[in-house]
Amino acid sequence: MVADEVRLWRACAAAAVPADRGAAEAGVRLAYRRAGLAQPERVVWAGSPREAVTLIQGSSDLGPSMREQVRSAPWAAERQRVHEELGAAGWSARWTATGGRLWDTTRALVDRIQQGVLEELADGDRRAGTEIRLILLDAVLGQHDAPWLAALDTDRAPLDGLAQVCRSAGWWWPFERAAVVCERPVALHRDEAGRLDRGDGPALAYPDGFALYAWRGMPVPAGFLAELRTLTPERLRAEENAELRRVMLEYYGYDRYLADSGARPVHRDETGTLWRIDLVGDEPVVMVEVLNSTPEPDGTQRTYWLRVPPTTREAREGVAWTFGLRPQVYAPLRET
Repeated sequence: MVADEVRLWRACAAAAVPADRGAAEAGVRLAYRRAGLAQPERVVWAGSPREAVTLIQGSSDLGPSMREQVRSAPWAAERQRVHEELGAAGWSARWTATGGRLWDTTRALVDRIQQGVLEELADGDRRAGTEIRLILLDAVLGQHDAPWLAALDTDRAPLDGLAQVCRSAGWWWPFERAAVVCERPVALHRDEAGRLDRGDGPALAYPDGFALYAWRGMPVPAGFLAELRTLTPERLRAEENAELRRVMLEYYGYDRYLADSGARPVHRDETGTLWRIDLVGDEPVVMVEVLNSTPEPDGTQRTYWLRVPPTTREAREGVAWTFGLRPQVYAPLRET
């Protein structure tokens, strides 16, 4: 069934276990044969895309890239065959039911890995960055080619070799005399939206030490996460990077920050209390404190904090906004 196939390809894309090197190397050689090329003289393994780029930069005996022959041309031919067989509408429906379900999260992960490699190896050097980008563009994405492979016939030529590598290893680079193949990650942590996310270590890690840190999709420095456990309102206010400050606020908790920073209410009415804190170089934090009118089983009433737009001036306006209403028409018969 299509759903079962999609699950298998999704698992390939998210695999964070050591590569099956034997199967991957056999898939590489099969992909060369399908392209009508002589098999590579050797297969060289790298611990991550970062290490692979470094290896390629320092090698002079790999020969020219064979990506067009090994990956681009066979994919184009198979896609054209399926498109002619199904028609435009049929192809669109197939993509939506298969590769389209994997595309967004996988593409975002690929982009983040590429950016991480650039940041580490180019270090702001424009010329080096251009060279590294060209090398990254030459990669066959291995496990991260799963979205496209999910939509095509991979049980036969011309894509069976590429599919075997996808199921067995990470990114790889086909050259005339050698193929450079990457290990898969050893750790991958994402939130429910599919974004890289981990509060106590790398969200993505490779066996050679290349790692990416993120909080709910937001890239953060490696040492930043350890600092979150010792945050204070003063440290939050001192952070100059607005994006990192938002991460700090999410971790610390907006309600806790309002309480600990000595914030004062700017408006109060029967719907709740409006709080506001101005932040240097960023939009203010504005929240409505509301009390659940339905008691808990123990008789207490729970307080909720609703973040609202910074232009909010009254508590009723903020509560109404959370329901998509104008304050003039927000008049609940009974609050729950």
